Amino acid sequence: MKLKIRELKKHPEKHLGQDVTVNGWVRSVRDQKSFSFIDLNDGSTLSGLQVLLKADRPGYSELLPKLQIGASLSVKGKLVQSPGEKQAIEVDADEIKVIGLSDAESYPLQKKRHSFEYLRTIAHLRPRTNTIGAVARMSSSLAFATHHFFQSRGFLNIHTPIITASDCEGAGELFRVTTLDVEKPPRTKEGEVDFSKDFFEKPAFLTVSGQLNAEIYAMACSDVYTFGPTFRAENSNTTRHLAEFWMIEPEMAFATLEDDMELAESYLRHVIQYVLEHNEEDIDFFDKLISPGLKERLLGVVHSSFERVTYSDAIILLENVDRKWEFPVKWGIDLQTEHERYLTEEHFKKPVILINYPKEIKAFYMRLNEDGKTVAAMDVLVPGIGEIIGGSQREERMEVLEEKILKAGLHKEDYWWYLELRKWGSCPHAGFGCGFERLVRFTTGMENIRDCIPFPRTPGNALF
Repeated sequence: MKLKIRELKKHPEKHLGQDVTVNGWVRSVRDQKSFSFIDLNDGSTLSGLQVLLKADRPGYSELLPKLQIGASLSVKGKLVQSPGEKQAIEVDADEIKVIGLSDAESYPLQKKRHSFEYLRTIAHLRPRTNTIGAVARMSSSLAFATHHFFQSRGFLNIHTPIITASDCEGAGELFRVTTLDVEKPPRTKEGEVDFSKDFFEKPAFLTVSGQLNAEIYAMACSDVYTFGPTFRAENSNTTRHLAEFWMIEPEMAFATLEDDMELAESYLRHVIQYVLEHNEEDIDFFDKLISPGLKERLLGVVHSSFERVTYSDAIILLENVDRKWEFPVKWGIDLQTEHERYLTEEHFKKPVILINYPKEIKAFYMRLNEDGKTVAAMDVLVPGIGEIIGGSQREERMEVLEEKILKAGLHKEDYWWYLELRKWGSCPHAGFGCGFERLVRFTTGMENIRDCIPFPRTPGNALF
C-alpha cells in the first residue's frame, strides 16, 4: 500500500512490521561498505524517511550510482524500528525503482544553504527545500483552518469576480484587462481610446478586492466570505508588497464595528491555534532557524485578549514616546509599521485593535462616525508584523455614501448598484480583509512576503 511519509511518522504503530510503499525524492545518500542510507522526502513532512538499502540486495552495485540528490524513487520494504538516535522508524528496502534520474553535480539545490534571493530564481525547484516546503504546508493548513472557521459559523463562501469595472479602494492602482490592439487601439472623435470596442465595452481591471461584491451577497445571505486572488499595480519593491496576493474577506449583515472586531480576533485565534496543533514540526523549524521566539509570539496571540485603542489615543501615546520616529507622528497620518510594532511589541506587548481612524486616510465605503471626522474603521496589529487585518463598519446611509463617493473623486454611475443596496432594505453591516500571505508571513516568521507565496508577482518579475 502506497503511503505518505507523514502518515508513517504520525502513526508508525499502524504499519510497523508491515510491507509499505513510499515515493519521494532523494535528499541525501550515505554509502557504507555493507549498506546505504537514503534520506527520502515526499514533501508531506519536514523530516524525511530513512531507507536502508543493504549491499546484498540484487542489483545493488548498478542501483547505487543512480541514487543521487534530486532523483525520484519508489521504495518497497518493511517498516521497522530504527536503531539510530535520529529517527524512530526506517524502511528496510526490498525493492527500489528509480522513477526519475538526477545529476547531483548540476542539481541546483546542493547541501549548502542557499539564499532566499537565489531560490526565487528557481521557483520551480525551491519547494523541495526545507523552508519553502514548510511554508507550503503552513499555507495549506491556514487555508483549511480559514474555511473551517467561517463554515463553522454559518458563513457562505462566495466566489467574487477577478475582472471588475470598479476600484474598491479608490486608489487607482489597477491592472487593466483589454483585448484591444495596444499598438493601434481604436479612438473616439476626441482622440481617446474607444473602450466601447473592447471585449467588455468599457474599461475593465483586475480586482483589488472582492469586498464590494461580497456585500451584495451579505445583503441577501447575512454572513458570507470570499477567499481569492487580488491585484495591485503598486510599484513597491519591499519585503511587504506583492502585485498579486490572496485575500480573506468576510462580510456580515446586521453587524457593527464591535461585531467585526470580535470576528477578527476569533479568526486569528482559531487559525493560529490550528497550525500550532497540526504543524508543530514546521513551527519548531521556523522558531529555531528562521525567527527565534516565533512559537512564543503565536501562543501570545492565542492566549491574550486583544487591546482595543482608538486612533486618537494611539497618536497621543506615540507623540509622548521618547524616540525619533522615521515617520513623524501627528493626528491625521496613516500609521507606519514602526508605530504599529511599537504598540504591539513594546507598549502593550500583545495584539492591538486600533479603531476610529480619520476619514481622510480611509476608503469611501467606511461608516462616518458621529463626530464627522473619523470613520468606524479598525486595524488589527500583531507583534513582528504590524497590521494584519483591516476592516470597518460599512456606510449604510445612502446620502452619506453618495457624498463620500463624490469626495473621493469617483463617479456615482460606476457604483449605481452599490448605492442601490442602500435603497432597498439597507442595514448596518461590517467586514474585514486579511492578506493571506501576510498571515503566512506572521505564522512562519519569514522576513520577505515573496517567500510566502508559491510564485511571487512583483515589479519586473513575472517568471514562471
